[in-house]
Amino acid sequence: MYKILVINPGSTSTKLALFNDIQKSFDKSLHHPVSELAGFSNVIDQFEYRLELILQLLQDENVSLRDIDAYVGRGGLLRPIPGGTYIVDKQMLKDLRSGVQGEHASNLGGILANALAQKYNKSAYIVDPVVVDELDEPARLSGHPHLARRSIFHALNHKAVAYKTAELLGKKYTDLNLIIAHLGGGISVAAHKKGRVIDVNNALDGEGPYSPERSGTLPAGDLVRLCFSGQFDQQHILKMITGKGGIVAYLGTNNIKELQDRNRTKNDKTIQKILDGMVYQISKEIAALAAVLKGKIDAIVLTGGIANNKFVIEQIKDRISFLAPVYNFPGEEEMDALALGAYRILNGQEKAKIYAKEVKQQ
Repeated sequence: MYKILVINPGSTSTKLALFNDIQKSFDKSLHHPVSELAGFSNVIDQFEYRLELILQLLQDENVSLRDIDAYVGRGGLLRPIPGGTYIVDKQMLKDLRSGVQGEHASNLGGILANALAQKYNKSAYIVDPVVVDELDEPARLSGHPHLARRSIFHALNHKAVAYKTAELLGKKYTDLNLIIAHLGGGISVAAHKKGRVIDVNNALDGEGPYSPERSGTLPAGDLVRLCFSGQFDQQHILKMITGKGGIVAYLGTNNIKELQDRNRTKNDKTIQKILDGMVYQISKEIAALAAVLKGKIDAIVLTGGIANNKFVIEQIKDRISFLAPVYNFPGEEEMDALALGAYRILNGQEKAKIYAKEVKQQ
């Protein structure tokens, strides 16, 4: 039996879970008050602070680092790489520390996992970070050479539910064509062809359907004119796209259930219209990817937090179920997905990838 420790740093928390093979034995979350984090100038400076808290928690839980077979951290904003499980190497650590594609708490995942692994000469890994890039060449073209399309999406959960769907169908992920929609604060819809994500919207930075917190694709000319209108600075515009776009911009909240409850009690037609618009755009994005796969689709998979919402899911199914069977895996089991990625390496099902080599090949 393999013991796997999973570390998932968030903006104000660090989640920890211990697995025996793929069975979770404990799941804890360390909360980091904003007042304590305010003393650090950047995310990477929080390393020692978070590491000490992790070591104290493991001691309190009587977890021996000596007994851990593998440490897995949430992958951060690295250079574009294919999906898979990666050994944390020197090049990865350098890119995580420098924030090669931006600063995010998840950049600490590989660094923390490596620090713990080094104590007992064990391996540290990351699994399917948000920068997974397997796009086909036509998918990279936007319409202008200055603006290439980028692959930034919920890769960890996409790949996890892809494997689940394959297991359900009694096939290998690499034998299937899937369209997967992760429905959360951000929404990513991807075409998975034989184990590769060949097309996906940039779920972070203004592309695809609008979501509870993101604007999705906006009218390009109008956006340019708004940028130069003098009404808003760059940071305000970027916030309109990510964080304060989509449903929160229209209705003042990102809570779908709260809006539906309000709609039921007050019969608010505006709420219904905005929610219907999101469902419409998600369905349209899924249908567009049917063309990418030339209509050869084994399954459509819905996942993420909003996939718990029966009303939204049924509305989407009503529009797209003619394309292929629809499966629903609500939530995002990030900790399980990270553990499973390491387990596939430990049991010989897959071979770990080397970040430095994959980056050179890009």
